[in-house]
Amino acid sequence: MEDEYLVVIDGKPQGPFTIEQLKGLNIGPGTFVKTRTMKDYKEVGEVEELCRLFGFSHQAIARPQYYASPDVRMLAVVIDYLLILVVYAVILVIVVSFIESKYLKIAVSLSGLPLVPITKIIMGIFMEASSRQATFGKSWLAIKVTDEQGRRISLGRSAARNIFKIVPVLTLGIGYLSGFFSKRQQCLHDKLAGTLVIKGRLV
Repeated sequence: MEDEYLVVIDGKPQGPFTIEQLKGLNIGPGTFVKTRTMKDYKEVGEVEELCRLFGFSHQAIARPQYYASPDVRMLAVVIDYLLILVVYAVILVIVVSFIESKYLKIAVSLSGLPLVPITKIIMGIFMEASSRQATFGKSWLAIKVTDEQGRRISLGRSAARNIFKIVPVLTLGIGYLSGFFSKRQQCLHDKLAGTLVIKGRLV
């Protein structure tokens, strides 16, 4: 058994603590810990020695450790929409350059706007189910979509997740805000689809 552990308390690594000191902390199976020999943080429930010490059930399959907060995820959405809008603008400039009527130019410009959110949904479905497991925005922020065991999601689950995003919109954003009150930062569409958005490191 390792002598000392770093422990994540209130979102920040603290310590190191000896085994005796750990006994005096409010340690649960979901508390993140790390020793000098561990490559990354683990939940206490994943460390067999600590499970024996505290009487927890050992988790044979490690769950995802770090969850992306809704504000970071919203930034990824903004990045994706900006990219789509840039591409849309370039295509639109090319198309309207062949149109002489001012009113027809406006009509064509406005009629194409619904394609922006549709493109975002389609992009999310295929990219989040790919080996990348993320859209461009998510990749740039080092976050990705998984199932609740941290595995790559299927195309069907990805489609369900992206379509379920309509529900938080209909609830005037409450479905997204619920992610701030979820232990695993799951927004409403994540819970409906059984997905997580995780990040590689604890920051």
